[in-house]
Amino acid sequence: MRNRTLTVVFTLTLCLLCLATAGAQQQQQQQFQPSVGQPGKDVIWVPTPEELIAAMLDVAKVTPNDLVMDLGSGDGRIVIAAARRGARAIGVEYNPDMVELSRNNARKEGVAEKATFVNGDIFETDFSKATVITMYLLPDLNMKLRPKILDMKPGTRVVSHAFSMEDWEADQTVHADGRTAYFWIVPAKVAGTWTWPNAQLALRQTFQKIEGSLRVNGSDQQLQDAKLDGDRISFTAGGRQYAGRVNGNAIAGTVKAASAPEAKWTAERY
Repeated sequence: MRNRTLTVVFTLTLCLLCLATAGAQQQQQQQFQPSVGQPGKDVIWVPTPEELIAAMLDVAKVTPNDLVMDLGSGDGRIVIAAARRGARAIGVEYNPDMVELSRNNARKEGVAEKATFVNGDIFETDFSKATVITMYLLPDLNMKLRPKILDMKPGTRVVSHAFSMEDWEADQTVHADGRTAYFWIVPAKVAGTWTWPNAQLALRQTFQKIEGSLRVNGSDQQLQDAKLDGDRISFTAGGRQYAGRVNGNAIAGTVKAASAPEAKWTAERY
């Protein structure tokens, strides 16, 4: 009697294990698969073509030294592509099923150590440490994010699939597979008056575009070829070529005249 009882218990246990295994296999077979156009929190899901992803990462010059953050990362393809280039990459995605799918995709591609995914809201996420931002959002969402992006560290690179940021003109546009992406470099904030001995530099700024004048020993000179590239500033005034790096309220760099050796210059904004 005891042996029969043990046999029944063993048989039931085996059946339960088989059912559990079958259920797990069925669940694995029914793994979440996104469909183009499915609704999300703020946008529908439409994947970015691989050719455009490569162009986006190329124009941003992504390297292993970068931290790439994809805002609204979908199935994780941009994050995974950045990780393949050696960068640390983080995807922020509101849909938890998409997040889990992205993690599985990263494991399959062998980049799970470099590619991570966060289940969260892009508007409540701190992405201030990123050196590269990628996104495929609607124009109004780009504009909602724009103030936060402009407050990021100068030199941060931003790439948007399909949609611009209105009057903040792109530094470059790229095309691939019939699609367009827009590229910006976050500019330093340089508007104001900068001074150094016997000189005042007055700058006006509209995003990365700058203009102004330089007063030296009481004489005003209009700036020529003024450029702002992240934290790098350059211009010509009075026949002298100025170049420098902006660090908050200080600029340090070099100045060169045609008939004089290169010299250093520093300016401060109060």
